[in-house]
Order: sequence, then structure tokens, then C-alpha cells
Amino acid sequence: MKVIILAGGGGTRLFPLSRGNYPKQFLKAFGDTSLLVQSILRFTNTLPQTDIVVVTGERYAEQVRGELIANKLEQVHILLEPEARNTAPAILLAAKFCESQLNCTPQEVLFISTSDHLIRPQNLFEASLQEACDLAAGNKIVTFGIKPDKPETGYGYIQAGASYQNAYQVQSFKEKPELAVAEAYLQAGNYFWNSGMFAFNIATFYQELQQHMPALYQQSQLSLAELLGAFAQAPNISLDYAVAEKSAQVVMLPLTCSWSDIGCWDAMYEVSEKDATGNVVQGDCTLVECTNSMLMSKNRLIAGVGLEDILVVETDDVILVARKGESQKVKQVVDRLKLAKRKEADEPTTVYRPWGSYTVLNNGAGYKMKKIVVNPGAKLSLQLHYHRSEHWIVTAGTGLVTIGEKVCLLETNQSVFVPIGAKHRLENPGKLPLEIIEVQSGDYLEEDDIVRFDDIYQRV
Repeated sequence: MKVIILAGGGGTRLFPLSRGNYPKQFLKAFGDTSLLVQSILRFTNTLPQTDIVVVTGERYAEQVRGELIANKLEQVHILLEPEARNTAPAILLAAKFCESQLNCTPQEVLFISTSDHLIRPQNLFEASLQEACDLAAGNKIVTFGIKPDKPETGYGYIQAGASYQNAYQVQSFKEKPELAVAEAYLQAGNYFWNSGMFAFNIATFYQELQQHMPALYQQSQLSLAELLGAFAQAPNISLDYAVAEKSAQVVMLPLTCSWSDIGCWDAMYEVSEKDATGNVVQGDCTLVECTNSMLMSKNRLIAGVGLEDILVVETDDVILVARKGESQKVKQVVDRLKLAKRKEADEPTTVYRPWGSYTVLNNGAGYKMKKIVVNPGAKLSLQLHYHRSEHWIVTAGTGLVTIGEKVCLLETNQSVFVPIGAKHRLENPGKLPLEIIEVQSGDYLEEDDIVRFDDIYQRV
């Protein structure tokens, strides 16, 4: 079995923590590792890293690579989509990669996993994974369904039919319903939430494409290199629409463990630890007579008085306030921000890189100020800028700085100037994070004014 983890989506319903350029799979909302890393670790007990493929876009390649390096998962494969064409073409690309690069036969089972769901406990998931693999080896398309415990309008549904071994034949797939319809599904008892996870062997996948999606099947006859070149012409369609809703080979296996796609702030509240009055509190918050609310602070004190069923999320640049039960509408906020061309829709103030992160503290005409954090042992690329100079001030740790032919060691409270056009590099040779304040000056201060000459993260 090979595991294909789809990590190309850019969710908006967890705005402002999740943004277009920093989607949900990178959030560290439940522990010290991101949802993407947790998704990968979900399979490493039963598979070597080399049997796992993360499919993502160029937009997120740097972040994915950094996550793998930081968590000692460097042997996991990264497969880049030339552009986003939805899940069916992404899975086809992964199947061709497995055939050509991992020597998979047509009978190899592929398990298609999401990258941003919360699934617990591990042992129950592994048992379900083995059941799915066994069913898929028998030329079935297997999907996981979750028994609903409430009339949820934010999930798609699967209607279960007749029993098939330890699973059910799928009678139909249903779109996200209105509340009355969701209540009817719950009452009927044979509807399950659609987890978005699938298992099938490569041969079955190609056969179903040939029958139900001929345009995509034609591309399955190309080599990997040819498919990459023609990827922009692939139909923009999900696996559900392309195959699952049409195939007679789909069976649903009930997932026995706890599952959430954390698709909105209400879902985040449901799976988070609560205090005695039903509040979820993260960060610097003070509450007076508040109940069943969620307050999340990143930088500032949040003071809540008399709140009930309210969600408050604070980041560097945005404060979201919503009533519980209305958080699915957060996407409408993001849509309006995009329409107004507001950078907040896509850009968080903190951007993560393989070597660490930077946070924009302030900017104006001709200048930008950042806080840069370089992880122990990490280093930025050897680079230059055509339009800006930089002034670095060390606030914590020790930095090894290269400017032209000059190499020097900087400690706390020391600084250095990097002229326009000078080749330079910043490294952290120590065992503690290196923190610097960078002040940029120039007539163009965007991130694409970087010319790299050498980079340990292969971004040259």
C-alpha cells in the first residue's frame, strides 16, 4: 500500500488562522505539530516514510518541505501539481508517480488521505486502515463514513445500502444539506458523514476512469512527464464527481474512531478541551461570567464579559467575532476581503520557511520591518537583492553572517548592514533559536526580489 496525502487545498473557514497562503493543514491547533505532520505520522507506524506521497502545489512546496525537515520526515515524497485541478487529477498524478518512481504494479493499493483532519485514537484508525486495504485489494473503491451524532450541515453524506462483508454498498452520495434534510438523514440512520478518504488499487482506479471519466482516462495513458506537461488540460473535477458517485464498485467502511475535519470554528470548539463552564480558552484571556464560548488570543489580552455562545479569535492583524452556529459564514468574510483586494485574505503576518519564520512588524513607503527567527542549525540561502538594503540587529541567539567575502559572528545587541546587490547569508550555528530584527530600505520590498545562488532547501 502507498499513502497519498492531498495537501493542496487552501481552506478559508478557519480564517484568520487559516489563510490562502497558510491553509489549515499547517495549523498547530492540537499539539506541537501541524495537522499535516499529524496526518503523516498517522501512517508511519505501519509504513515506511518512502511509501508516503504528499501531493501539493508550488504555492505550498516550501512550507511542506520545511515541515518534513523539522519533523525528521525527509524520506516522505513531495509531488508538486503544476496547477490546482481538484482531487481527481491530483490522484491520477500520484498514481502515475507511484508507477514510474516507486515501481508500483496495477494491483498496488493507494490510500487517499486528507491532510487536515483530526483522527483519534491511532490504534482504532490503524485497524480501519487495514480493513480498507483488504477491501480495496478485492477491486473495490473503499471510502470511510462517520456515524453522525448531530444534524451537521457542513459535511457531505453517504447513504449506506446493503451490507458487504464488514462494510456497506454505497447507495448514493449527498451534498451538504440544509438543516431539515440533515435532521432527516440523522433520523433515517443509514446516512454517514463523508470523510473524503478513499482506498483502491491502481487498476480499479483506471478502469473506473475509463468508464466514467474518459477525458481523464486518456491522460492516464501518458507517461508521468507527459502528464505533468498536459496537467493544465486535465478536467477540474473531484474524485467524488468523477468516479465515486457513478461507480458500482464503491463500498463504505464505518470509521470507528473519533473524526473531525475541523471545517469551521464551531467544529474547532467541539473538539477542543473546555473548562467547567464550557469555555475554550487559548492564550492571554480573562473571562467574567462567560459560558460556552471560545476565546483564542495570539498577541493581545482578550477580556470577555458576559459572553455566551460567542467565538473570538485574535491574530496580529485580524480579530474575528462570531456567534456559535454561524461560523460557516466566515467564508463569506474571506470572499469580501478578496473582492476588496485585501491582503488579509491570503497573507498572514507570520510566514514560515524551511529555516524558520519571519513576521512583518511594520511597513511604509520605502521601508519594512521584520522579526526573523532562524531555527538551530538552519541557514537562509546565499542570496542578493537588487532593490533593497537590509540592516540586521540580533535580539537573541548567535548568528553567522556572510556578506560578500566577509564572514562574521553576531551576538545579542550587535548589528550589521547588507548593501543593495551584495551576496549575503544568515545562519544559526547555535543550539537556541536566532532572532533578529531586519529593517529593509528600498524602492521595492516584495519577496520576489531574491536571487538565490546556493540553498540547502533546494530552492535555487
